[in-house]
Amino acid sequence: MTTTSTPTKPGGARVRVQRFGTFLSGMVMPNIAAFIAWGLITAFFIATGWLPNGILGGYGDADVIGWQGAATALAQTEDGTTFTRYVGLVSPMITYLLPLLIANTGGRMVYGERGGVVGTIATMGVIVGSSIPMFIGAMIMGPLAAWLMKKVDSLWEGKIRAGFEMLVNNFSAGILGAILAIVAFFGIAPIITALSALLEGVVNWLIALSLLPLLSIFVEPAKILFLNNAINHGVFTPLGVQQVEESGKSILFLIESNPGPGLGILLAYSFFGLGIARASAPGAIIIQFFGGIHEIYFPYVLMKPILVLAAIAGGMTGVAVNVAFQSGLRAPASPGSIIAVLIQTPFPSMVGVILSVLAAAAVSFSISAVILRASRKRDLASGSAGDMSAAVAATEANKGKRSDVLEGLVAEGTTDTGSATGTATATLVKNIVFACDAGMGSSAMGASVLRNKIKKAGVDGVTVTNQSIANLTGDADLVITHQDLTDRARAKSPNSQHISVDNFMNSPKYDDVVEIVKRNNNQGGTA
Repeated sequence: MTTTSTPTKPGGARVRVQRFGTFLSGMVMPNIAAFIAWGLITAFFIATGWLPNGILGGYGDADVIGWQGAATALAQTEDGTTFTRYVGLVSPMITYLLPLLIANTGGRMVYGERGGVVGTIATMGVIVGSSIPMFIGAMIMGPLAAWLMKKVDSLWEGKIRAGFEMLVNNFSAGILGAILAIVAFFGIAPIITALSALLEGVVNWLIALSLLPLLSIFVEPAKILFLNNAINHGVFTPLGVQQVEESGKSILFLIESNPGPGLGILLAYSFFGLGIARASAPGAIIIQFFGGIHEIYFPYVLMKPILVLAAIAGGMTGVAVNVAFQSGLRAPASPGSIIAVLIQTPFPSMVGVILSVLAAAAVSFSISAVILRASRKRDLASGSAGDMSAAVAATEANKGKRSDVLEGLVAEGTTDTGSATGTATATLVKNIVFACDAGMGSSAMGASVLRNKIKKAGVDGVTVTNQSIANLTGDADLVITHQDLTDRARAKSPNSQHISVDNFMNSPKYDDVVEIVKRNNNQGGTA
């Protein structure tokens, strides 16, 4: 259920940061499969990989190795001797494929297919104009070029004579793309190269002074505020990929995605928690540790905010272990599953990475256990039972029946969702969308839970999908989001009904949704 409130300035700032982070992650997340493919090719075929292969890995003397059908390039040794080297797959993918995919996705987010094309053209300028992987450049040029294309098109919108639309559209996009590619080559690429060098220098400075674990003081609380995708894909992924090209691995891929801190907190709830929190924690462990959906443990921390100290301590421990063992990953572990982490771990880093996960989990578990045990009597005395939805659950248990939280949903929507009218029982709910920051983690989990409930209720004709808040189109009958993200979802889809939940896995509001959907169908309503 949603309520109308005036956001405070800090909340407004947080929403703006979340929105920016969503935009950044929205460019990277749809292309994670390409990062994984590149990571696997790197893990197997580079000179230090599991199955070294110069033809695929792009190393060695092509004249000696043979198979001249493969792409080759001239290389030069320090003494000036030239030889022919295989190009391979690793370098072209990181140099061209991944940045261009990001640029195209960013351009499409701003101006559809036309924006994606122009953004891709412009990004070639920063790629060729620099000697480092241009992920940050792609995140800038893709959306910027699309926005400029949108503005240019608006200049003669509705003024083109019939029959000349294709000519004007194609040439305007081509001319603008060419100009932006040149501008990016000479102007943007040097700036991004200098910025990347500065950021890398800061990271290396922190590593040299053994201060890198201090990043967890900022990273762990930011994760719990749903800024994790902005941090991981907006900052650590571009810098980490650059480090991989230089040294074959990067510790930055493990600062945010280490599943250890969340595992420790959920384990502590499994042993020392109370009520629904304790009952749901073991299932959440499977989803978080093996499924890689870290958002599942955020409500457990938000329920008892002091547990953020456990998350910080666990994160710092994991980073410290990786620094000590000089371990890292070859590519982003996304989702942050232990399976994905181990797949992307070079063999020499295997011990350090595993120990970093175990140590982070042990530290966060120890601190969480102390906090939960210390507050156990107070929770029992207050009747909260450590439950993330204690008031609702206790009321439903006392009444012995479901709540009517959705009965006034649409009436409430007349004040804070725009044009929704009528009553919940009279309005069809056929299209339900779960929305989260990236649209791939917690929202997928919640959609699966509700989909199963609707199926068990014997209701047909209702679609339950998941997507990112940034991609909401406004045509959903009902949008379900985490309570910290509802304001953003409402702004993107003002005519939809909205529900806030504090736990995607176990919300009593799902039963209310099922009841209303059943009531719609029984009444024989049609859209």
